[in-house]
Amino acid sequence: MIAGQSSPERRKVTVPDLARFQEEGRRIAMITAYDATFARLVDRAGVDMILVGDSAATVIQGERTTIPADLAEMEYHVRCVARAHPRALIVGDLPFGSYQVSSEQAIASSIALIKSGAEAVKLEGGITMAETIAAITRCDIPVIGHIGLTPQSFHRMGGHRVQGRQAGLEAGGRDRLLQDAGAVEAAGACAVVIEGVPHDLATEITEKLTIPTIGIGAGPGCSGQVLVLHDVLGLSECRYRFAKQYADVASIVVDATRTYVDEVRDGAWPDLEHSFS
Repeated sequence: MIAGQSSPERRKVTVPDLARFQEEGRRIAMITAYDATFARLVDRAGVDMILVGDSAATVIQGERTTIPADLAEMEYHVRCVARAHPRALIVGDLPFGSYQVSSEQAIASSIALIKSGAEAVKLEGGITMAETIAAITRCDIPVIGHIGLTPQSFHRMGGHRVQGRQAGLEAGGRDRLLQDAGAVEAAGACAVVIEGVPHDLATEITEKLTIPTIGIGAGPGCSGQVLVLHDVLGLSECRYRFAKQYADVASIVVDATRTYVDEVRDGAWPDLEHSFS
């Protein structure tokens, strides 16, 4: 087996496996990917879940927030990831405006992502989205919730701000987030992402729920973790306290491209070895 490759015996991760992982106490590793190339690589590394996130708007398209992402773009990125045929579970993000209008709209949008290759969909919101989650799951489409710092609520929060630091039942309050988590589970979600909350609150939520919690900026007490691949690889210009850079791929890209540019200008590239005769 080539170094860095996962075992060929590794089987496909399915939605029921999430419940099994939770029961066994096995931590879940999720990472984002937006194309076939990176999906193949992270799958080779053995991730359990690939999130095709609406963060594509900020990471790939250069937008300030995730809000501009639309359903057609998410379908495209899901198709790209699905073409890698990963053993990891493919989760498609429902972008802003694709599920808030009505349950019917949410079902139609979810069907579009499933037809594109997603095996579950993710949406943001707790109590206010409980009926929407229930409606989607009634169509046998697995749903992953997302509470805490919900990027699509950028304007309501006044930016990307840690949630749950203050007690209270208002949106973003600690007590409200506990209710949000319970509502997501009761509505039939198979897991829930907890983003940008104090670690003790994320741990409390995890202990109260029976479904897995996937943390990002929520501390070590969750059932699993998710990070944006470009943060992991050091490809993002921004550095976040909750993200860990595991490699400096940006420097490798710059150095390799600089060498290519120099060789082209010096006439060293292409050489005869890489030319046809």
